[in-house]
Amino acid sequence: MRAPGNQDDDGLFAVTGEGRALALFRLVLSFMAMVMLAFVLTEAWRIWRDYRQAFVNAEDSVTNLARASAQHAEDSIRQVDAITAALAERLEGDGFDKLDRPRLHALLRQQTSIMAQLHGLFVYGPDGNWIVTDKATIPANANNADRDYFTYHRTHSDRQVRIGSVVKSRSTGDLIIPISRRLNFADGSFAGVLLGTIRVDWFVRYYGDFKIDQRGALVLAKRDGTILVRRPFVEEVVGRSLANSEVFRNHLPYAREGIAEAVAVIDGTPRLYAYRALTRYPLVVEAGLSRESILAPWRHDMIKSVVVLLVLLLGLAVFGWVVLRQLRERIAIERALHQAHQTLKDLALTDSLTGLGNRRRLDALFEAEVGRARRQGYPLALVMLDLDYFKAYNDRYGHLAGDQCLRRFGEVLRQAVKRPGDLAVRYGGEEFTLLLPDTDAQGAGLIVQEALQLLRRLAIEHAGSPLGLVSVSAGIAVGYPAEQPITPEALMAAADGALYDAKRQGRDRCCLATNATERV
Repeated sequence: MRAPGNQDDDGLFAVTGEGRALALFRLVLSFMAMVMLAFVLTEAWRIWRDYRQAFVNAEDSVTNLARASAQHAEDSIRQVDAITAALAERLEGDGFDKLDRPRLHALLRQQTSIMAQLHGLFVYGPDGNWIVTDKATIPANANNADRDYFTYHRTHSDRQVRIGSVVKSRSTGDLIIPISRRLNFADGSFAGVLLGTIRVDWFVRYYGDFKIDQRGALVLAKRDGTILVRRPFVEEVVGRSLANSEVFRNHLPYAREGIAEAVAVIDGTPRLYAYRALTRYPLVVEAGLSRESILAPWRHDMIKSVVVLLVLLLGLAVFGWVVLRQLRERIAIERALHQAHQTLKDLALTDSLTGLGNRRRLDALFEAEVGRARRQGYPLALVMLDLDYFKAYNDRYGHLAGDQCLRRFGEVLRQAVKRPGDLAVRYGGEEFTLLLPDTDAQGAGLIVQEALQLLRRLAIEHAGSPLGLVSVSAGIAVGYPAEQPITPEALMAAADGALYDAKRQGRDRCCLATNATERV
């Protein structure tokens, strides 16, 4: 008697030992997973933090660069603005017929020597001829009437200073930025142009003092996008337009200053830009650091950290390889069981004959749809459909033909109901139901009419029907749960009543319920 008992005890111990081993494996696996996850998350957080910090530091750098460059440009132009304003007032006040050219020449020469950014000061008459300048000599037959700034002032009466595009000086051959004013005679007519010019090299040397990466960029441009100065300086780039760049197209119209990541239209380099529009003048400064220079130090540290992390994770992975293999097998079994369960669940909610949902699916969703319609304030339509004289069809053509007819009508409903949220079910026998969220009476009517038309086009013969073809009757009920209480049972009863109204009125049609579920 004891031998069998001992065998049972051994089996029990074996089962218990196996369970303990499995529990131990699970414990070891959980511990390894937690440790590995902790390492990964900690390192990932640190890498992400360093990544964001690299861009924060870069944003601070480009913002400071843009602010300093904008202030430098504004100060440089303001000084020229001020001296040209004072000279214009003096010229117009003294009168052009009393112009003391030697004295004015000395004054212009003095101002040019004081202001380092100035390339020159010029006074042109109404015909464009040079009247006086700071230069020692005036070129023979010198005339600037063809310059853009001269044409502008001759045709515009405003007295504000105007900043023009970069041109090449006719007196020295230097690239210069013209800053001009209109001069008027006492009667207000055009008397000429007062011009101050700033050397492009003034800005190039200033920008060159900033320590930025080799692929970084500093740009001074007009408000319309025309480039005046750019670092790195390439003469062919001067005068090109940035109007279609990311900053000018999508940022500058909405904010005078900001930060944007963009690919440069000039050289195709991805950069982080800070831009700033000058307060008093129609100019914009951009300062950009290349994305590569921002990420290079971060990437170097990240690679070292990832290598160390991988070595650590590899050691843990080797230790847990056996456990992971068993876990994969268990997951595969559970997955198969889950798929089988899901398949059984789908079969339980699907009508096997038509492939539509069945009554269980409708019951499972109806209450939830009513609640959703109540919360979101939209109408909920329910349609009951019933094939006319279907018993007579079965009696005449047989149940196989009847099943085929039901399948074909199920396909009709699938074609008529197009939205993913709509539900078509076979309610039972030859009865079908449509549940249509966010659908009013008119929308439900259009769907039902389409179903009726599709069925008529099939032209399924039915000698037992007065129409000679298979037809369907439908009843529509629409509820507004947000405005008045409504239950699935009440909506179903209203649709069913409308269906019988359609039957009484001759079939092959739809009727709308006229009770409290419908908004009049």
